[in-house]
Amino acid sequence: MGNLNKTIDRAATISRDVSMRLERRVRKALAIYGQRTQEARAQHAEHASRAWTPWDLWREGAEYAVDFGQRSALFWDTLRQRGNGYIEHERAGKPPLLAYKYEMLSDGRKFEHPVNYALVRIVPPPGTSINQSKRPFIVFDPRAGHGPGGRRGRASWCPPSRMSRPRSADSEVGVALLAGHAVYFVIFFPEPEEGQTLADVVDAEAEFVRMVAERHPKSAKPVLVGNCQAGWAVMLLAASRPELVGAIVLNGAPMSYWSGNDGENPMRYAGGLMGGAWSSLLASDLGAGKFDGAYLVQNFENLNPSNTFWGKYYHLWENIDTEPERFLDFERWWGGYYLLNDEEIRWIVNNLFVGNKLAAGEAKLGPGRFFDLKSITSPIIIFASMGDNITPPQQAFNWIADVYRNSDEIKANGQTIVGLVHEDIGHLGIFVSGAVAKKEHAQIIEVLKYIQQLPPGLYGMDIHEAVGLDGAPAYEVSLVERKVEELRQLQKGDRMDEKPFEAVAAVSELTERAYELLVRPMLREMVPEWAAKTARAFHPLRAQRWMFSDKNPMLAGLPYLAFSARSGRKAASASNPMRQREKLVSDLITASLDLYRDLRDAAREAAFYQIYGSLVSLQVADQRAEIRRDAKFDPRQVLAVRQVLETLEDGDLQEGLTRMALLLAKEGGGTRELSQMARAREILAPARGIKPMSEDEVRRLLHEETIVTEFEPERARQSLPRLIRTREERKIARAYLDRVESGLPLNDRQRALLSDFRERLPAPPKVRAAARKVRQRARRTAPH
Repeated sequence: MGNLNKTIDRAATISRDVSMRLERRVRKALAIYGQRTQEARAQHAEHASRAWTPWDLWREGAEYAVDFGQRSALFWDTLRQRGNGYIEHERAGKPPLLAYKYEMLSDGRKFEHPVNYALVRIVPPPGTSINQSKRPFIVFDPRAGHGPGGRRGRASWCPPSRMSRPRSADSEVGVALLAGHAVYFVIFFPEPEEGQTLADVVDAEAEFVRMVAERHPKSAKPVLVGNCQAGWAVMLLAASRPELVGAIVLNGAPMSYWSGNDGENPMRYAGGLMGGAWSSLLASDLGAGKFDGAYLVQNFENLNPSNTFWGKYYHLWENIDTEPERFLDFERWWGGYYLLNDEEIRWIVNNLFVGNKLAAGEAKLGPGRFFDLKSITSPIIIFASMGDNITPPQQAFNWIADVYRNSDEIKANGQTIVGLVHEDIGHLGIFVSGAVAKKEHAQIIEVLKYIQQLPPGLYGMDIHEAVGLDGAPAYEVSLVERKVEELRQLQKGDRMDEKPFEAVAAVSELTERAYELLVRPMLREMVPEWAAKTARAFHPLRAQRWMFSDKNPMLAGLPYLAFSARSGRKAASASNPMRQREKLVSDLITASLDLYRDLRDAAREAAFYQIYGSLVSLQVADQRAEIRRDAKFDPRQVLAVRQVLETLEDGDLQEGLTRMALLLAKEGGGTRELSQMARAREILAPARGIKPMSEDEVRRLLHEETIVTEFEPERARQSLPRLIRTREERKIARAYLDRVESGLPLNDRQRALLSDFRERLPAPPKVRAAARKVRQRARRTAPH
């Protein structure tokens, strides 16, 4: 009875808090709306205060009327071109929207278990030099409703006769090519293969990675770049075949679907408000076993109605002389809708959107095929943005705290994770923004050069902008060691707001079973393939395109009208009073639609917590949460850690030099400048007596020595004489220390540690005297 009373009180508290939060959000939304409308009217009042004569009004009015008519003709003609481009793209089979030429290397449709995926090689533009010894990049795009490619510096598809020159340096592909890396792309086709599963897809992608590695035998393992939804697919691949993957880059990739901040990330409530996964099964059944990706794109568009229904069209109309090319470029990609089969969307919804099972280690692709993200040994770089309301940073990073209880466990597991957060760019901007590509993506590629040198741990990546010698922007990158606990800074408060999502998962299981038992057997037999195709054709996102195309006979005269408008184009001046009134009306419409969005999202959030914060839901959530509670973690009890610590005195010169380097880096304060890492690699490369090591051997060595220096730093120093034993080895080690002292800026603690190393590794008297002179000369010239 006591527990029941506590649960009742908690439910009542949640209900009261939800009501208060809703009231605050409504008041805030109304206040923002009032402020925006006042600012818009005040801005217009400045222009309206000018004294206008009747002749001025007549002249400006006539000028605006001509401009309005011409812009309208050109606007509707642009929509007609969008519709024609959509139809042309459909007829061509919706090929990938890649600007660069490409050649297909492997078609997954011909595999033993066919999948609608293929591997292509990006053909470098003329003048681009590819270094075969550099690690190749493999880019994975998401099956999130539309096709692969898009702008992203890989300009939109268009017929060969109208193919434009590709942008070279304003994309993740472009910056990789310019850096001399071979780039490959995993594309997919509009229709899934009969009976394909996500297990088949993961196996096919693993085969693609193996093929790329075989094509570059002299390079390190390939870098896998996962964009958005492709991020979790790449992580599944890396967890299932860790031996294939060199490094992983996740751009705006949702890994922890329940995470987010109240009032900022409304998409995470959609599954609960729809009652769980049954709605995706219904959509698949209405599609004759295929899920229409247009539903996913529509969900994205509904997030921002002011842009979807007004903003992007007004921006086109207002800037009709310059905007059509960019508008059509984006719309070609955004309007290509791809399909998934019912088994694929069911797995995605149950394991990710609603179940959030990937981070918990409960996701599986078949009997015995569970995925443990701890099995990933490759370094991971995560790029997210605070301005992303589709994949907020919480969804991109919180899986780390779900998988690893603290930073010690990350180090004990040998994992290296680097996080980069943009301040305000939106979700699509992470992929399509040229400025982001030239700054963040370019610096990510620079970090990848040295990421194998990073000891295991969690790092934050900071990019500092400066001005280069030629006046162009230059960037200095630093990697600052972080703790898992610091991920809470991304969260407003704790993560208790995720508890109701446990109830959503439980309710989803019930509604899904009920749908399968009561509705599905009958509905699947009632929907033939032709009916599903017809329904897809009349989806609002498709219909708005083909209805405004040359298929519509009512638009037959529009091209001639647009040609006439373009030939006699007379744009109204920016100071035209009618133009100012137009902007005022647009601002008021945008503010009104934003108000509607804020009130809608507040109501949905309140409804979600009222429903799943109820008495029964909290009880269900508590029962499910019991399964995921772990005991306090002690890294020293991990078997791998115990084995390393028990044998820390075993080893040779290789272990000794690495141990000294990690101890010195630890005394440096946890910040690693990329320029210093590059300098360190240069001055330490000449060390004699060091045998060449493979990438896997380097990672193993760094993992083991990180364990030693983190958990037993004093024993690590004491063990150096046992690792570096012979006179020749100590000569090499002291030369190593001399190069470090003369070539790198060191603080007082690091210099004291160098002296300690030298005392533990004494040299013969003559050698000590010569070394003393070298050190004195080095101190006078050392950088500070």
